Amino acid sequence: MVKSLTHSHIYVFDQDEALDFYVGTLGLDVHTDVDMGFMRWLTVNVPGQPERQILLEKPGPPALDEATAEQVRELVAKGAIGLLIFSTDDCREAYESLRAKGVEFTQEPTEHFYGTDCALRDPFGNAIRITQPAAEPREPTAGC
Repeated sequence: MVKSLTHSHIYVFDQDEALDFYVGTLGLDVHTDVDMGFMRWLTVNVPGQPERQILLEKPGPPALDEATAEQVRELVAKGAIGLLIFSTDDCREAYESLRAKGVEFTQEPTEHFYGTDCALRDPFGNAIRITQPAAEPREPTAGC
């Protein structure tokens, strides 16, 4: 039976630019970077969590034909697909630190029933949320 989730993926248009953002800006670690001939297998992980990798995948062969890859690129650029949610001990500090690095946010730190989070997009359009879980989550309410 299923034991754990080890990999997830997001589409990126340029894997070197993705490395610069996810490693250089967000502080993730490179887990695997291998040229497989038909594609580059590039994964990153949160420091100290190598068992949970994110594949930074270019849309295209072998998984997608060129017409489908173009549709995927359009959807990613619009922010319609692709989402990562990271946790932090201090959402406001993470927000300020990343803003100082030039990251543009789509939502400032906001209180929710589950904690405080903020939102940004990577250079390609993928949505990213950074969440500080509430010490004691409260019941969700309408609009929260």
